[in-house]
Amino acid sequence: MLNYILRYFSNDMAIDLGTASTLIFVKGKGIVSNEPSVVAVKKDGKGRRVLAVGKEAKAMLGKTPGNIAAIRPLKDGVIADFEVTEEMLKYFIAKVHNRRHLVRPRIIIGVPSGITPVEMRAVKESAYSAGAGEVYLIEEPMAAAIGAGLPITEPSANMIVDIGGGTSEIAVISLAGIVRAKSLRVGGDKLDDAVVHFVKRKFNLAIGTGVAEQIKITMGLAMGEEEERTMEIKGSNLVTGIPTTIQITGAEVKEAMMEPINALVEAIKQVLETTPPELAADMVDKGIVLAGGGALIKNLDMVLREETKLPVTIAEDPLTCVVRGAGKVLDELRLLRDVTIQN
Repeated sequence: MLNYILRYFSNDMAIDLGTASTLIFVKGKGIVSNEPSVVAVKKDGKGRRVLAVGKEAKAMLGKTPGNIAAIRPLKDGVIADFEVTEEMLKYFIAKVHNRRHLVRPRIIIGVPSGITPVEMRAVKESAYSAGAGEVYLIEEPMAAAIGAGLPITEPSANMIVDIGGGTSEIAVISLAGIVRAKSLRVGGDKLDDAVVHFVKRKFNLAIGTGVAEQIKITMGLAMGEEEERTMEIKGSNLVTGIPTTIQITGAEVKEAMMEPINALVEAIKQVLETTPPELAADMVDKGIVLAGGGALIKNLDMVLREETKLPVTIAEDPLTCVVRGAGKVLDELRLLRDVTIQN
């Protein structure tokens, strides 16, 4: 009875618990929070104490003294640090509910399609410990397809490629079910790492992941004349140790990112090869829809179009597709039963 009363005063919410960012959708309000999945903790004699969460904590990445650590508690789309994830969820839930503690919201959380039962249990337990009344899990490609407005309940192929910070989710969906799927631990973070390693190898320059992310966003996958464009970047010279400024071209940035991009292309081709012929025929016309932050990488759609010979379109507001899709499911109980993971 108490749980029912608490639920009545709670706001049902959908959470896209991402490696890079956590987005929260509240029923009747829309997206109310979009913050980095980063927690700053201070270590002392009593253990770890949370200092900051989200944007404030991200600003501390790589800049903290020895007793303070800025932690990203999710790795490759799944929980790497259970305690810190729980604290992060508590902070976001309390923020949405204006710091009221006696709330028991119904929560639906997007998870990678290749998630293991142990990882599923960790996500659910974190949400319950953070104050959830009911917890449902939905596979990210399914949520992204709903958020992108694809007709997932119809008997036809809908192919979605959701490129997040830690994982890329590739799925073919028909009749509200995933027919073929592949979860690839390649996303925005791997692209940033690829740029960091390339700059280190080619220019003997050490740069942070924040600088690499700026390079990726600004330059993208340069094509034609764009390959001649240059960008000024600053870092630490590995030979002299002195801060140095260099110029990097669009062609060099593309070369740096092509290894993880090729892994994504290969995974898409593998899913296409195993898709039943009747659904494969649908994709000749309907093609592939890109979602997630990675969909915003300049010219990625053109690269995938060249490699697959299929139409490739970018979903409207790709960054929020997963959380908007999960939010729509909150409104439709029948769809909630059909598309959430039953375990």
